Parts: sequence; structure tokens; C-alpha cells
Amino acid sequence: MTASQPGPLANDVSGTEVSDNAGKSVRSVTGITVRLAGDSGDGMQLLGTQLTNTSALAGNDVATFPDFPAEIRAPRGTRAGVSGFQLQFASEEIFTPGDTLDALVVMNPAALVTNLGDLRKGGILIANEDGFNAKEFKLAKVESDPLESDIINQSYRLVKVPMTKLTRAAVEEHGLSAKNADRCKNFFAMGLVYWLFGRSLEPTLRFIQEKFYKKPDVVAANEAALRAGWAYGETTEAFGESYSVDAAELQPGTYRNIMGNQALAWGLITASKISGKDLFYGTYPITPASDILHELTKHKNFGVRTFQAEDEIAAICATIGAAFGGEMAVTASSGPGIALKGEAMGLGVMMEMPMIVINVQRGGPSTGLPTKTEQSDLLQAMFGRNGEAPMPVLAPRSPADCFDMAIEAWRIAAETMTPVMLLSDGYIANGSEPWKIPEMDSLPKITIQHPPATSGEEPFLPYERDENLSRPWAVPGTDGLMHRIGGLEKEDRTGNVSYDPDNHQHMVQTRAEKVARIADRIPEQDVLGETSGDVLVVSWGGTYGACHTAVSRARMDGHDVSHAHLRYLNPMPRNIGTLLKSFRKVIVPELNAGQLRMLLRSEFLVDCIGINKIKGKPFTVNELVDAIQSHAAPARKSKAG
Repeated sequence: MTASQPGPLANDVSGTEVSDNAGKSVRSVTGITVRLAGDSGDGMQLLGTQLTNTSALAGNDVATFPDFPAEIRAPRGTRAGVSGFQLQFASEEIFTPGDTLDALVVMNPAALVTNLGDLRKGGILIANEDGFNAKEFKLAKVESDPLESDIINQSYRLVKVPMTKLTRAAVEEHGLSAKNADRCKNFFAMGLVYWLFGRSLEPTLRFIQEKFYKKPDVVAANEAALRAGWAYGETTEAFGESYSVDAAELQPGTYRNIMGNQALAWGLITASKISGKDLFYGTYPITPASDILHELTKHKNFGVRTFQAEDEIAAICATIGAAFGGEMAVTASSGPGIALKGEAMGLGVMMEMPMIVINVQRGGPSTGLPTKTEQSDLLQAMFGRNGEAPMPVLAPRSPADCFDMAIEAWRIAAETMTPVMLLSDGYIANGSEPWKIPEMDSLPKITIQHPPATSGEEPFLPYERDENLSRPWAVPGTDGLMHRIGGLEKEDRTGNVSYDPDNHQHMVQTRAEKVARIADRIPEQDVLGETSGDVLVVSWGGTYGACHTAVSRARMDGHDVSHAHLRYLNPMPRNIGTLLKSFRKVIVPELNAGQLRMLLRSEFLVDCIGINKIKGKPFTVNELVDAIQSHAAPARKSKAG
């Protein structure tokens, strides 16, 4: 079944081998990068999620990259219909789901031809040989069986497994139809992968019981398929060894695996609780932001109110209404929906209402690549409203960081009385990593005070400002606080409609200054490495992991390189200008055509160098290392990261 000689994985550091119960060796490695690929109906996302959760429970550091078809109903068997899930789990701290693959599991020819290029030479290739037939070859546009090619058999450790037949045999006694029996083959593949990489079956067995408890026959069949896959790995001669990855040394605490959209939802709920507000979430479904709504609907017991509007405009207008009503108001979308929300965001700026607008970015323009990641909405977030309508813009750097930045976005919105844009992206939203669950007492307090009722003898001044230039947040119905609201320009202090040109300029400049002063209430920019030197890499959003790892490698190789990752994009940290001018070269990697680079050049007059990628895929560490080294001065002696 295997045409290549076994060899150690790329991450093998110890070479330690011990015999397992089947007389095979177990090789200890520091980490594994594996991708699972098949049709969108083959259950690859479920397999990947279970492998991730099991690895996290084993104490490994994990990072994932789910990859979905762009079409909801992409034709089966075609290259456009391939669904993939990449995972790296390791015994040391990691920041990316890996570059080259140590192992690739494919269910059909389309999955093979679209993913094989990422498998390293000598890597393990596991193929469901039952999915390789003339019909599938035609759908995948291959002329013959690629598993028979000399290139594959000479370059990789190919293991052909008749998964469909073996799964049917394993579940035969449970009386499922052939169609339903075939749906269990992802659990067979799961069991095989679990054996190969020393994962426990117990978490997934519990999952099966909880997921399908109303269907005992399905529970029994899936359990049988899972165990059959494990047994196959244990007994077949195709694998001469399996692999083990020790637990990572993480900071003490209680951890769970968390996805970016889930972390955003939990951060919003937490922010509402520590500020004493109920959470209103007005939205219209759109990929890849919809899972925030799905998660929030599970937690209505925490005072969460979700509203699925008929369109994007209705969603944000309802959100403005909730903010006017005195509650924590949030809306979310992706680039196309943010475009539709533009005028209403300007209304929020004019009314000076605290609210959060979340943009989970995807490939564009227009419908673009709805399931692929991109960072091309930064300029939209900065300037995508008519008139002078500045908004604070924040961006989490990882799935777990979404929790903290959701809280930070609400703090800024409430303190400043302004809408805040929170820029996530598809890579962060669907990715996952271990998250250290914080103690509630350790979280920053958000104190919100509404003006009290008055007798009405003195006129209420709705645009009277405090030291942050923030106006009072008056709750409708409070005695003595009646005031005018709307989208027409306001008179300073009174809030009356004003067409006076001097007043308009004053109010525009005041709203801009209010946003600019936020820089005094956010941390200064931190740096990996020195604060001056040869090369500074500046990144934002989901590129953090690849940039951090690439800079660390370059520093270990002796290059004078530092890394600054921006989580605050408007206003930027108050020391960023000094940092930029303290390096010979500034490199800005982005998954767009150079939007942050444009902002840095125009604001700080620094000639930044762009590393740009617009393929719907994240950066690999290796391509960033190559780019950094091409611009850096010759390496000196190695230094620690």
C-alpha cells in the first residue's frame, strides 16, 4: 500500500523511538502540520475541528486554518468544491497553522491536485482510493489516476486506503443505508489520523454521544467507524511508525480552544457585563461574519438581544436606535455589507453615539471571494463614509485576541461617545488557538454614567464636552434631558440644528480631535526586538502569526530585524512615528495592494516597502523570511528572538 520508504517528519528533533502494543515504533516530534481535504460534504471541517480540540486537550499549542469553497453548492468532485482544514499542533509555542505539510489526507482526486503542492517531499500522503475512479478523474480534470504517477510515488510516502469499503464493513451491523454509511467515512479517517499522531479517541467519542444522542444507530455507526480507523492504522503494514507530540509549556491557567468569531461574541458579552449594559446585536447574515450571530443567540441568558434585520441598512439603523436607547449596541458584516452601512455610520458619527461596527473582511471587491481571507477594507474603514467622519479603527491579531479587542472597542466607544470599527478577517474568524480563560476580576472595568434627571430649570446641553471631548449619553425619557437628535449638523453645546459655516468647521474639527485624543489612552506600540536598527516589519490583523515567526527566524539567523504589530489603526499609538524613523528600512506585509503602507507613508513621510499578496490565502512564514532577508543587511552573529 505504500510505495515510498518511511522517513522522519520535518519537525523530528529527538529521533526517539519506542515500541507500541502493535510492535511499531513511536517517534517523538516537536510538531505536526496536517491538512485534511475532500468535498464539502465529506466532513473535513468536522474532522479538523475534532483533531484540533483533541490536540488542545492533550496540552499542545494549536493553530488552524479552515478553507471553504467559495460557492455554497460547489459541484461535487470539482476543484472548486474542495473543502480543507489545516492544523499545526506542537510542543512549543506556535503562531501559524504551518507552512509545508507533514501529512495530507485526501478523499478524492480534486482534493489531491489542489493541495499536493503544499506537501513537503517525503511527507505522508493518505488517500481514500475508493474516491479515485474514472468519474472523479473527469470531474477533477485529470487524465489518469494521479496516485499511480511516478512523481507521487517517488516524492511522498503514499498510503492508499479503501476508506469507503472499510467504513461500510465497519458499520454494516448497524443497519444504515449505503448513503448514510458513507457519511461515516470521515470518522474512519479520523480514527486513522488519531492513531498516526497519538491522539486520544475519548474526546471524540464523547462528542459523538452528545451530537447524535437522539439517533442511537448513528452513534453506534460513527463510533464503529472511528475505532475501525484506529485499528486499521494499528494493524496495517503501510505505516512503520506513528508519532507523538508532547504537551506545550503554556502559562499556568485554564485553557480552551477558541475560534475568532466565537471569541468576538464572548468578548462582546463580557464587555456588556463589566459595563452594566445589555447587549443589542443587529445584523444581516453574511460570510464570514454570520457565526458571531450564531454564537450570540446561544447566550440570551446574559442579556443578549439579537436582531436579524431584512438588510444591512436596517441592521445598523436598529443598532443606532439601541445606542440612543442607552444600551451596548453592536452590528457586524463583511466588506459588501459595510459599504451599505456607510451612510448610517456617518449618522452615528454625527449623533456621537457609542456603538461597535465589526467588519470580518473577505476577498473583494463586490462578492469577490466570500470564503477567503483578505485585508483589503482598511481604507474603507478609515474613509468609507461621506464627509469628514473619522472613526476609531481597531484590529485583533489572532483568534484569542478577538476577545480582548472586543472589550477594548467598547471601552473606547463608551469613553469617547463615537462608533468604533473593529476589523477582523476570515483567517482570524475561522481559525482557532488555545485561549487562557481570564478571571473576571482581572478584566478592565468600564464605567458608564448617564446624566441624572433634572427639574428642567436649566437647559440640558447634549453637546457639552468633558476632558475627552465626549458628550453626555442621555437616556431617552429621563426627566429634564429632552434634546434634539439626527443627521443634520449640530450647534456646539446645544445640539440645535445649525447651518453656520464656522460652527460646522468647529464641530468637524472637534469630532476629529476627539478621535485623535484616543492615542493618549491606548498603550504605546510594543516591539519584538530593538526599537531602532536595520529593518522594522510593521503588520496588522491576521498577518501577526506569520510576521512574528518570520522575524523571530530572521533574528535567530543574525539579521537586525524588529517587528511592530498594530492593533490600533486610528489613531495609531503615539510613538509609532518615532519607531518608523528609527530604522533604515520599514517593511509592511499585507494581504492587499498596500493600504497600511499608504497610510504610513502619507502620515509619517516614511518610504515603506510593501510585501503584498491578494490570493485569498495567508502569508507563509517562508515567503516572509525570504522577503525580509532580501531587504535586510547581511547577517551578523545569531541573537535570541
